[in-house]
This record gives sequence, structure tokens and C-alpha cells, in this order.
Amino acid sequence: MRMSAGEKIFQACNTVFLILFSLTMLYPFVLMLAMSLNEGMDTAKGGIYLLPRAFTLFNYEVVLNNPFIKSAYLVTVGRTVIGTALSILVTALFAYGLSYRNVPFRRLITVYAIIPMLFNGGLVPFYLQLKSLHLLNTFWVFVIPYMFNIWNMFVMYRFFRSTPEELREAAEIDGANPLQILFRIIFPVSLPMLAALSLFTAVGHWNDWFAGAFFVTDNQLVPVQTYLQKMLSIDRLEMIPGGAGAKDMYPESKWSDVTLIAVKMATVMVGTLPILFVYPFLQKYFVKGIMIGSLKE
Repeated sequence: MRMSAGEKIFQACNTVFLILFSLTMLYPFVLMLAMSLNEGMDTAKGGIYLLPRAFTLFNYEVVLNNPFIKSAYLVTVGRTVIGTALSILVTALFAYGLSYRNVPFRRLITVYAIIPMLFNGGLVPFYLQLKSLHLLNTFWVFVIPYMFNIWNMFVMYRFFRSTPEELREAAEIDGANPLQILFRIIFPVSLPMLAALSLFTAVGHWNDWFAGAFFVTDNQLVPVQTYLQKMLSIDRLEMIPGGAGAKDMYPESKWSDVTLIAVKMATVMVGTLPILFVYPFLQKYFVKGIMIGSLKE
């Protein structure tokens, strides 16, 4: 079908707008990457817009040799993997139970689950609750409070309800119990939806700095994003968390080229790039999973 002149003009304008919009979103990231790969003193002169002018990996060496960033990475990777797995599992169990039509008090349980979406007790009661559970200043403060997600629950609930009832009935005739049905039948056909929700959950865990800033005082338990948030607020290179004595580790000729802004940009890249690499592997499930979860019964 041939497009009219007006449709061609609209498509061209739409394409140009989307390209410019994408470049606007992408350019700050490219600029930070170029500054992180450029010598600090050379960056201070200005004029770095797209590519590094004096290429170096020394900024990343300084960041990765910081003992705080190493422990922060372990904490962040651990909370992302464990937190995502437990959140998807617990939320799926809840949604799967509600998907049975003959569950007693199903509507009441659903309403009870919705209440936290509408009313929030606030930070102080939440802090006191974590304290009473002895979760403060422990690794599990990053995991247990986020094991259930009401938004993910509704997406899973809609998907589980849309699966053919005959699958469950056939499995029950063969002697399968509800958990066997969930893990052997429902989960395999739900992989696109689970992959999409896992991606959302993992990104949320990886990007969270709030819990590390307010619920943890042990520097060995600070996640990457909290470390980055603290680092971006300092104004001197000597004040970098865990950076005391870093100057003595390197020759004066190399350390003299290091600047605070270059180390900050390298830290931003170290905290951002790993989660970006996850997207290409889950991209094929992303749109499909979200669309499946939004289908009506």
C-alpha cells in the first residue's frame, strides 16, 4: 500500500524526532564514558565531547583497586541475584495461589494485598519494623523487605489465570500436586513473563541506593549505588570512601594525572555498565512478557 505525501512527511518527521530524542538520551552516557577513559588533567582542560583525547584506563584501575568498591560490588551482585530470585519466587507463589478460583477468601486476600499500594506507613515505622526484626546493618535488609511486589503479583496473576485450565486438570489427574503443577507446567510456559519481571526486579535492586544509605552503617555492606551517591557528593579526591592511601600505591607521575571528576565518571561507568549488559540477553522476552501479562481473560 502506497503512502500519501502527508503520510511520508509525517513518517520522516517522526523518524527524525525519534533519532534526535535517542541521541539526547544517549549523549550524556557517551560523554561520561569518554571522560572516564581520558586522562584527568587533560579532561580538566575541557573540549571532551564525544571521544577521549588522551586515552587511559588508569581511572578504572584506581576505582577497581579501591577495597570499598570491591565489597560494594559483591553486596550489589549478591542482593541482585538473591533478591530477584526470592522476589519472583515468593510473588509467583502468592499469585499462583490466588489464581485458583476455589481458594477461600480470595477476594479478601486480594484487597488486603492492595492496601499497601494505597497507604504507606512512612519511613520511621518502616525503620522501626526493620529494627525489631534485627535486619538493620545486615545483608538481608536488602532482600527480605523486597521479597513481595504487588505490581508483579498482578501481572503474574493475570497470566496464570489466562493459562488453559485443561493443563492443570490433566496434571491433577496424573497425580501432580499444586507445587508440581507450578514448577513443571506453569513456570515453563511463563518464561517470557518471568524474564521481563525478573529484569525489572534486578534493575530495581541494582539501582537502589536508599536502603544502603539509611539502613546500613557498616561500610562492608554498602552497595555500589550508595557508594556512588556518597562519592558524587564529595569535592576532594582525598575524601573518596576507601581511597585513603591510594596515592601511595601509584607513581607520582601517574597519580598527578588523576582528578576527582575522572574518577567519578569511571565509578559511574563501573556501576552502570554491568546491568546494561543484561538487557540484550533478555530483550526478546521483554516486550512479549509484558504483553502476555496484560492480556484480558
